[in-house]
Amino acid sequence: MEWETVIGLEIHTQLATKSKIFSAASTAYGAEPNTQACTVDLGMPGVLPVLNREAVNMAVKFGLAINAEIAPRSVFARKNYFYPDLPKGYQISQFELPVVGPGTLTIELENGETKVIGVTRAHLEEDAGKSLHEDFHGMTGIDLNRAGTPLLEIVSEPDMRSAKEAVAYMKKMHSLVRYLQISDGNMQEGSFRCDANVSVRPKGQQEFGTRTELKNINSFRFVERAIEFEVERQIELIESGGEVRQETRLYDPDRGETRPMRSKEEAMDYRYFPDPDLLPVEVSAEMLERIRGRLPELPDAKKDRFIADYKLSSDDASLLTASHEMADYFEQVVRLSEEPRLSANWIMGELSGFINRENRDISDSPVTAVMLAGMIMRIKDNTISGKIAKQVFEAMWAGEGDADAIIDSRGLKQITDTGAIESVLDEIIAANPKQFEQLKGGKDKLMGFFVGQVMKQTQGKANPAQVNVLMKKKLEA
Repeated sequence: MEWETVIGLEIHTQLATKSKIFSAASTAYGAEPNTQACTVDLGMPGVLPVLNREAVNMAVKFGLAINAEIAPRSVFARKNYFYPDLPKGYQISQFELPVVGPGTLTIELENGETKVIGVTRAHLEEDAGKSLHEDFHGMTGIDLNRAGTPLLEIVSEPDMRSAKEAVAYMKKMHSLVRYLQISDGNMQEGSFRCDANVSVRPKGQQEFGTRTELKNINSFRFVERAIEFEVERQIELIESGGEVRQETRLYDPDRGETRPMRSKEEAMDYRYFPDPDLLPVEVSAEMLERIRGRLPELPDAKKDRFIADYKLSSDDASLLTASHEMADYFEQVVRLSEEPRLSANWIMGELSGFINRENRDISDSPVTAVMLAGMIMRIKDNTISGKIAKQVFEAMWAGEGDADAIIDSRGLKQITDTGAIESVLDEIIAANPKQFEQLKGGKDKLMGFFVGQVMKQTQGKANPAQVNVLMKKKLEA
């Protein structure tokens, strides 16, 4: 039997506010356990939550970016459940009336085609604390610093049909929230994580199969692996006569498998009801237009502009607009060097290679946009060749200064003196008369041999274009 996979993602994005969603406690990462949980976060008697206005602004900003419906009136509810890391015994969230309604996100598939994924809703809620299972002699520790941290939960339609589509959607969403500057998207710190709802059904069947929910996955690689394992597990289970249980499962990256966590709750199990301590949120038309006017250029629009203005391919434009930091870096290099193609090649090639090798972000690159542009200008004016430029780049990365300083200190300036190059060429021809006669006789591949010998003798400093011109003159003589 041929099976079809059905996937929907719930992405939890930590909003980049300085304080929590209902209190003035800090959201800064890395504080000592339980030093950033105030009486409001803990639900102590006599305290009341006060909504963080900036969290609402960020939610609306996101909604506008995905062309979603923005609710003029949304309501916070209490979601009741009992875990040690939930101090109040309930989570303040949005249920029936979320701030962001239906919208869409377009993803790019590996075959170059695009696919529109529906976004069901995005609602504001507070995060819970964190259970710690190490160094407590068999007991569990509780850190409540994250309790009350503002989250935007983004719920997709079940429109994805493979793990790769799910990863493409997650990456596109990650890029978008960073472009909007509503989240730093730091997955290691828990600022961007997802739950994946996965089911399978016979190909052609309209009815959905029983789904499982894979909880709290915080890397693109793990999302893909977890979904692929779960799809195989469900198909194998059904084909062997079993039934898929609706449950929550955890992904174990060490074993590369999912394992049961608990049976999956339904909405009724949480006993939602409107939070009596919080007024409904009202979004006016004036507020919408004010936020709309502050929207930055979004990834898809920037990609289209890069293709039109800089004559880049669709693939190259996608890579260069994957993050706003990368796009800004590229445009700064182009403004200074006036060489879009060369700038794109160096950023996607040498620079990206060094960044990936050292697990850095482009904003933390030792080679600034100004430095890279300076080096490209030296290639452009024939001060150095592309080959020598690689030495210059490595030296810049190592902190030896800018391109001009390195070229001077290492004596890397390209030889453009025709007489000097011709003298070297004459020596090589004299040392290889047989090869020269073969070249004159039509063995064109030997041209590369002579050019290579000149480059070797000049330590790569001869201008290759001039070497070729002079060599052709020798052949015509």
